[in-house]
Order: sequence, then structure tokens, then C-alpha cells
Amino acid sequence: MASPFLPAGAATGDSGGELSSGDDSVDVESLQSPETEASRSLTELFEKAAAHFRGLVQGASREQLLYLYARYKQVKVGNCNTPKPSFLDFEGKQKWEAWKALGDSSPSRAMQEYIAVVKKLDPSWNPQGRALLHWACDRGHKELVTVLLQHRADINCQDNEGQTALHYAAACEFLDIVELLLQSGADPTLRDQDGCLPEEATGCRAVTLMLQQYTTGKA
Repeated sequence: MASPFLPAGAATGDSGGELSSGDDSVDVESLQSPETEASRSLTELFEKAAAHFRGLVQGASREQLLYLYARYKQVKVGNCNTPKPSFLDFEGKQKWEAWKALGDSSPSRAMQEYIAVVKKLDPSWNPQGRALLHWACDRGHKELVTVLLQHRADINCQDNEGQTALHYAAACEFLDIVELLLQSGADPTLRDQDGCLPEEATGCRAVTLMLQQYTTGKA
């Protein structure tokens, strides 16, 4: 049952049946325009998530399989413009409907949602050597930060140097992500191993003022 949903570098035909290899005609990177370092890094992480998911299929629910299948197709092929499978093709119809429901969702959004669910299936998966939330904050992927938080990522998780996602966002001066983290419950009073607060990790005055405001509120 699981194998037809396995997005292991393959696509389905119009019927949405068994996966077959090599018929994805649209490359992921061609969908990222303009090509930036951020989009390249997201694409790389998505490919790692797709590869990692192959070992998680047996533990995924049918709903999760459909969710991931649809987003993989959205990234690799684009919007669903294929005919709806016949009523008798129950499995193909379910996959088609899951993909069609994404509408005009961007490949970037689909990749972020895919990555977040793979992380939920395997919380120990840290392909970048650090928590995905830290990585997303470091790279400025606000949408991925949002999706990870929706899937209950540990917002105050500290890396091996004691830094939280808030430290990363502050250091990189992503004011909008700092604000999102604070509004989502991030603790601005947590210090890293050097004793530094997030507000001390940035040279951006706007970020510092925002963090100080929240720090004062927690005092």
C-alpha cells in the first residue's frame, strides 16, 4: 500500500498509479527563479528529505503519504493539469485529488511543507547537523520557520553552543523572523554558552530593541 505513494525521484502517469522512474520532465531548480543561494539550499534540503523519507514509509499514515506525494508532485511537475482518474481507480483518484488540492501552491511552499512533515515523522533527523528550525532561521526561510512551528518544532531548542533559533535569527538580522519567533513563544532570556542573550548577538538596532522589549516583559 505504501509503495505507490513513495516519492523516490519518480512521478506517476495520468492514472496516478504505481510510481515509475525517470518521467519527471521539470527540474526542481528550473522552478526557482531567480536562482538564489537560499532557493538552492532549500532544494538541496528537500532532496535530502525525499531520500530520507524512503526509510520512513512504513511508519507514515495514509494521510501523510498522500500529503507528501502531492507536494512532491507539485515540486517536480508543477500544478496538477492531468485528467482525473476514473472512479474505479480509487487509489489514483485519491492521489490526484491530493495533488489537485494544492492549486497554484509554489514549489518553494511545497518543499517547505514536505520537509516539515518528514521532520515530524523523524524528529531526530537533522541533515544540516543542527535543528531544522535553526537552519531555517539562519537562511531566512520565514515560511519554513512558520511551517516548522505549526508542526510543533521546539522553539527554544539550543544547539551545541547553547544558541537558540532566536540567536540565529537575531545574528542574521532577520527582523521578521525574530518577531515571528517572539510572537510564537520564543524565550529571549535564554543565554548561549558564552552567556550571550539573543539581543547581544546582533548589530541591528531594530532587532535589539524588539528583543529588549520582550526581555523586559519577561523580567
